Amino acid sequence: MSNPGNIRLIFTAVALVLGMTLSCSSGNKKNSSMQMNNTLPGTFGYDLAFLNRFQETVVLSDSENRAQVVIMPGWQARVMTSTANGSKGFSYGWINYRLISSGRRADHINAFGGEERLWLGPEGGQFSVYFAKGMKQEFANWYVPAELDTVAFDLVLKSKTSARFAKQFRLVNYSGTLLDIGIERTVDLLDKNSMAATLGFEVPDSLTGVAYQSENTLTNRGKNTWTKESGMLSVWMLSMLTPSPGVTIFIPYREGDVKDSGTIMNDDYFGKVPASRLIVDSGIIYLKADGKYRSKIGIPPKRAMNFSGSYDAQNRALTLLWCDLPTDRTDYVNSKWEIQKDPFSGDAINAYNDGPVEDGTQMGPFYELESSSPAANLRPGEKIIHRQRIFHFEGNEEQLSLITERIFGIKLQDIQAKFK
Repeated sequence: MSNPGNIRLIFTAVALVLGMTLSCSSGNKKNSSMQMNNTLPGTFGYDLAFLNRFQETVVLSDSENRAQVVIMPGWQARVMTSTANGSKGFSYGWINYRLISSGRRADHINAFGGEERLWLGPEGGQFSVYFAKGMKQEFANWYVPAELDTVAFDLVLKSKTSARFAKQFRLVNYSGTLLDIGIERTVDLLDKNSMAATLGFEVPDSLTGVAYQSENTLTNRGKNTWTKESGMLSVWMLSMLTPSPGVTIFIPYREGDVKDSGTIMNDDYFGKVPASRLIVDSGIIYLKADGKYRSKIGIPPKRAMNFSGSYDAQNRALTLLWCDLPTDRTDYVNSKWEIQKDPFSGDAINAYNDGPVEDGTQMGPFYELESSSPAANLRPGEKIIHRQRIFHFEGNEEQLSLITERIFGIKLQDIQAKFK
């Protein structure tokens, strides 16, 4: 989320209003489902059984049913969670059990969760698609379009390892511009060869892993070109993941003089992040992601790189995010809730750690890795494609360290030592 201070308060309020407690009947059904699947909370089987009670699911799986991904067509084909070790394996995605179980829906937003969901930017500013024209940009007037919240995407094609979804709809931005939009979203489970092609090396056999790619296509289906004057959209991918006390996010950045490359990062979304939770060190930014302190950072396009990641020392789980990052594009939408001087000075990569808001309440805990496409300057019929790949690996720390050393030039033990 890009707006300073407001969005997390909204999410928390919605979660508390819609689902403070589970009903007795839901609890009984849930217990029954869990006993049938012989799974425990925190496992993929537990989460899949839970989700199947409320929505249709699409599950992608490898031949051994170890690497699995569950997608929710009814919630914009978001990847809700995944696992590297079958039904009893660790479940990576954060799920808002209370909200889903309540069966109720809110007007402003329904924060169901999910480890990879699609939104469209910008959220705020003169080209926002979350505020109606002329309305003050504050929570009372902020609404997530239904097409990015509760409207189902159509399942177009499905195989054991791939699923394609599509949707067409119209939005109106804050300036009054009509935007006729086409979305196509394809999620592919990646095999070991595909993993190696992206990583540049083969993953050690001693590690278990799951990886998938989403290809997200945004098409201008209207009659007018999307421009800086009328407003442009972007593809915005947000990954809500399960935290633990030992999670550290690490994001590389391009080094160079500030005069040439601009600021290294934006770290004042919710006020400056304390030094005990944020470290900038030799081309890598480290952010503590334990779900206990609300903080967010953003990497501008001139500084951003294709890979970012996190390591969960408690579960010995390494997560990597790779995304398309064009080197010739620096216009990224700005989502601050205000009329902006520069609507196209946004970040390309973001990371967020959840935590209590001012009144002590909290929707999560979770943490996020996020990526965005450049602003889509599209003529009628043109499209922009933003691809993102998520990798989860589990196993021996020495073997996991080989991955971080090859991609980021840092040892796993050095990552863990940053916030000890």
